[in-house]
Amino acid sequence: MIFLNETEVNPKHFSDGALDVKIEYSLLKFGETNTIEWRFDNNEELIVVYFLARHLQNKGIHDIELHMPYIPNARKDRAQRYKDVFSLKYFSEIINSLNLSRVIVLDPHSIVSEALFNNLVVRTPEKYVHTLLEELGSETLMFYPDEGAVKRYSDKIGGEYVYGMKTRDKTTRVIQSLLIEGDIENIPGKNILMIDDICASGKTLCIAAKKLKELGAKNLYVFVSHCENTVIQSELLDEITTLYTTNSIMREEHPKIKLIHVEF
Repeated sequence: MIFLNETEVNPKHFSDGALDVKIEYSLLKFGETNTIEWRFDNNEELIVVYFLARHLQNKGIHDIELHMPYIPNARKDRAQRYKDVFSLKYFSEIINSLNLSRVIVLDPHSIVSEALFNNLVVRTPEKYVHTLLEELGSETLMFYPDEGAVKRYSDKIGGEYVYGMKTRDKTTRVIQSLLIEGDIENIPGKNILMIDDICASGKTLCIAAKKLKELGAKNLYVFVSHCENTVIQSELLDEITTLYTTNSIMREEHPKIKLIHVEF
């Protein structure tokens, strides 16, 4: 989904499949900041974003912000083998070529993303988590699925927490075991909020949810900044009370999923 100055852009296609993008003159803001908002659905949208930015610049508008809560290709943030295509790097080069005033993102997947984009502004999700904790209660215990998540969130969010220690198969990357570490004596009878940046299959959080229940957790909730639609088919939703996520990439509806609207 793409918006120009809060109006959705719905490109059509020519008979050969090429994009046909039309923008009403009244949408352009001369002498002001123009905003392109991109809530990622597919890579074809990158072409639309590129066309829009170049169109604005051609009309004499150069103060352009890209609001891109979710960074596409963020998971391909390294090329460890010869056959790997470093798609995040090449994606960032396309965005950087537009010479945008600011690129505003929410909770990037890694520091590699933060290093690759020019004029990047990073928004962190703690304000959404704090609002959620007001609803769930101050006695809620935080759970982070790995040490990376602890470093990313614990200082900003505060409060007591426990965390996971994962062991993966080096070849398949399948999780072989997950241990709950920290002050586990605080788990029995507590509501627990599980926090991470991205959720796809939900396998890690599902394994952790089962472990936390075995240790006496009461109600389990999840907050992830970016949640893929594939979670609908996952076992995770059977194990938790509610999953909270932003509208960055989630498009499906489910009784256990509550959307939080990103505001930059």
